[in-house]
Amino acid sequence: MHLKLKLIFLTLLLLLLGCNGRKEHAVNFYYWKSQVDIGATEKKYFDALKAETLYLRAFDVDDEGNGAIAKGKIDAFHPAALNATYVPVVFITNRTFVNKSEKDAELLSTKVFKLIEEICSANSIKSYSEIQIDCDWTGSTRAGYFSFLKKLKQLSHKQLSSTIRLHQIKFRKTTGVPPVDKGYAMCYATTSPKDTTVANSILDIEVLKDYLQNVNDYPVQLDMALPLYSWAVVTNHLGKIKLLNGVTRNELDSTDFEQTAPNQYRVRNDVSLHGMYLNKDFTIRTEEITPQLLKQTKDYLNKHIRNEFSIVYYHLDRQFLEKYTIQDLK
Repeated sequence: MHLKLKLIFLTLLLLLLGCNGRKEHAVNFYYWKSQVDIGATEKKYFDALKAETLYLRAFDVDDEGNGAIAKGKIDAFHPAALNATYVPVVFITNRTFVNKSEKDAELLSTKVFKLIEEICSANSIKSYSEIQIDCDWTGSTRAGYFSFLKKLKQLSHKQLSSTIRLHQIKFRKTTGVPPVDKGYAMCYATTSPKDTTVANSILDIEVLKDYLQNVNDYPVQLDMALPLYSWAVVTNHLGKIKLLNGVTRNELDSTDFEQTAPNQYRVRNDVSLHGMYLNKDFTIRTEEITPQLLKQTKDYLNKHIRNEFSIVYYHLDRQFLEKYTIQDLK
């Protein structure tokens, strides 16, 4: 009888834990600044969340019509700033692969790998086991991009990963599946900030659900990249839009701004905001990831995705981190 009671108690305990439903995943971060500034706040969150990997944007590649060139190379970086494994990330514009032959793509992979090695060596990153490529490829550029990835894998002998946009998951028959060891599903930028019909173009949970309907069938292992950033969508008198990174609603709580609707404001007086000069009657829409929206997103992913996954937050920056508790990000 005593044993039977123990078994009943254990069963109830397991049921309660299951109902609680909170899964904790490994947490890591992106770092996306050329001017590196990792301070006490970044270190505090990185350590408290037991993060192990920092996905470090090394440089960008773009082709404006005169050949692919590297831009925005990361400045001096001190790996001792964090107790972390560093993964160099290279952002490549989609147009870089427009009308490129297989030979062109393979030549680019040689140049990209050479620069990765130079940057890692110059910044005392003595060893790294993974390279990540960030590219919003399309059906028309997939051949060149995939050739680039295959060659880069051969040259580097590293684990190769790539970011995967939501449309590339939903429409993979058109865009194809990249020849990589691992993918990182970008669970943000769900709509265009130019779309005035949406409340939050950074992350709309219903749009996310639509794009991830068949994510469990994706043939490459996926981790989930989640946003922490915020911005203001500023519209001038001519209807032209500009994004101001890092703006939150709290900053607009002043006599220079009038709230006209939830998350929407009118500029009352000519004023400067985050280095941008705003004229009277410009309009502003703030978009941010609240702790509640972040929790709602993680709850959905936990219920919907069958395989275990890590979370990679975009990105490790005190101006975004301080909006959240450590528990919010677990």
